[in-house]
Amino acid sequence: MDSRSLQLFLSLSETLHFGRSSEACHVSPSTLSRSLKQLEDDLGVRLFERDNRTVTLTHEGRLFQHYAREALAQWDLIRNSLLAEADELHGEISMYCSVTASYSFLYEILSRFRHQYPRIEIKLHTGDPDQSIARAQAGDEDIAIAARPDNLPAGLDFKPIAESSLLFIAPTGDLGFELPPAGHSNADDWSEVPMILPEGGVARDRVDEWFRALAVKPRIYAQIAGNEAIVSMVSLGFGIGVVPRIVLDNSPLAERVKVLDVRPELAPLEVGLFALQKKLKNPLIRAFWAQLQG
Repeated sequence: MDSRSLQLFLSLSETLHFGRSSEACHVSPSTLSRSLKQLEDDLGVRLFERDNRTVTLTHEGRLFQHYAREALAQWDLIRNSLLAEADELHGEISMYCSVTASYSFLYEILSRFRHQYPRIEIKLHTGDPDQSIARAQAGDEDIAIAARPDNLPAGLDFKPIAESSLLFIAPTGDLGFELPPAGHSNADDWSEVPMILPEGGVARDRVDEWFRALAVKPRIYAQIAGNEAIVSMVSLGFGIGVVPRIVLDNSPLAERVKVLDVRPELAPLEVGLFALQKKLKNPLIRAFWAQLQG
């Protein structure tokens, strides 16, 4: 099976940029262009509209994108199943998580996995944790690490790794605002406090629920993608933030912020692995999944 042309097509369909795709796929732009032209000739339709500046998927291209993902997934499944029968597992697993998760959880897991399956390569992408579940759902990544939402999306499996409390943090230096008193919270104490909150995700859902229970519309100073950046902005004195304990414990700015005694406490986060149920049929992904107990 010639899976290479499908891989090249998928890369360009995601980046919509010949230079980035050719670099990622280790081919020249001319080779990438020829491969896609041959694919379009074989199909009898245009998959991309392109000019000197832009590349966009056509309607047919979007339909073929879905087919290409499914075809490669099925190809990987049968190929790796045959390799598993021969006790020769090798190939690639793509993963996505935040930078904090990469060094908080992955070192121990990957150390065991690498020792047991030295021929399986891990392709790790890091970024905004709020994107983790969506990337796993879309099939862009085989495995993602993230906090479990209250309602697990259909088609996804979850395996817990750890639990992390959610903390209210404030700067240790001079403040341009008044801190709410310690202990049980009331609406008057929090109505004028500048808040630095995550843009979305499970942590934001927890905070929004907390403020609703307090009957307060928070005064939001900033909404941030990425928990590490929240610690940075709080340390500079811009407001009070909310971050997972695991992020604060690993932050180089931990000494420049302090944890507030706030009650009621926010519900903790359950952090773990996410994967599409259909992808767990792949022996490589199933082997990685089995590294965790539970």
